[in-house]
Amino acid sequence: MKDVQLYPFKFQPILKEKIWGGNGLKSVLNKDIPSEKTGESWELSGVKGDISVVANGELAGKDLQELLNEYEGQLVGKRVYEQFQDEFPLLIKFIDAQDDLSIQVHPNDDLAKVRHNSFGKTEMWYVIHAEEGAELISGFNQTLDKQLYLDKLENKELGDILNSEKVKAGDVFFIPVGRVHAIRAGIMLAEIQQTSDITYRIYDWDRVDDNGQERELHTEYALDALDFNGYDSYKTEYTAIKNERTQLEKCSYFETNLFELNEAKSISYDGLDSFVIYMLMEGEVNLKYDNYSLNIKKGETVLLPASINEVEIEVVEEAKLLEVYLPR
Repeated sequence: MKDVQLYPFKFQPILKEKIWGGNGLKSVLNKDIPSEKTGESWELSGVKGDISVVANGELAGKDLQELLNEYEGQLVGKRVYEQFQDEFPLLIKFIDAQDDLSIQVHPNDDLAKVRHNSFGKTEMWYVIHAEEGAELISGFNQTLDKQLYLDKLENKELGDILNSEKVKAGDVFFIPVGRVHAIRAGIMLAEIQQTSDITYRIYDWDRVDDNGQERELHTEYALDALDFNGYDSYKTEYTAIKNERTQLEKCSYFETNLFELNEAKSISYDGLDSFVIYMLMEGEVNLKYDNYSLNIKKGETVLLPASINEVEIEVVEEAKLLEVYLPR
């Protein structure tokens, strides 16, 4: 493989059926879904058992782990490879909630390491589509102690203490470890997160599967993971400027920016020393560098290797593009 020059990669979506899933990944993002209960499209994954496979170019059929093992810092950046070695640090998804997801929380790195030999799960959401009146849950609406929380949980009164937010397309929420949260019915979003599949389910709306079984809850594990503080604001506020980079979120695990484009844009990554991920939320673009061109349509995700320092985005149809990388 080493004699093949790296280029922008598309990957085969890993599609997952969920009890709360729907058909929006097909109707909105044109995914070839397996059923009308498809809840997630894993666009870029290094999670063991769910490794993304290249869909385009000379290296089609190779998986992300093979690329990482072979190209190391050329693929992800020297500094990124030194930190994470042969583990790809981010998991990129689209989520379609036809029904409510469970109320849940994710552990931090220390808890996840001890309990699951895993990274923790800090994440962020970018809302692609929301039905009229759709809401999501992010955080508590007050500062609590554990006993009040447990009382509300036991009495099925969690709604009294949870912060609910009405949402629309373009809304952004940062979900740090410890923050109680739930995506609710009628919402489709992009999710950027640490490479981790660890979720503690707190409450699942008394839902049962086709066999009449309730899904497992993780009450004790969640208790140690939760941040019981209430905060003044949970939604990320931003003002997008046409054809300029707008920062949506920056933490130690990832930086996510938005480009709203109606004209061609040259972007330099000289000195970044990180891979870059593009997720197209709206429109259509051509990604160009040297003599290479790659068409990207709404709902597609591209991994730009760290070895590529400059690209041009040519606009085919007015576009909204998420840009994700590991900050210095």
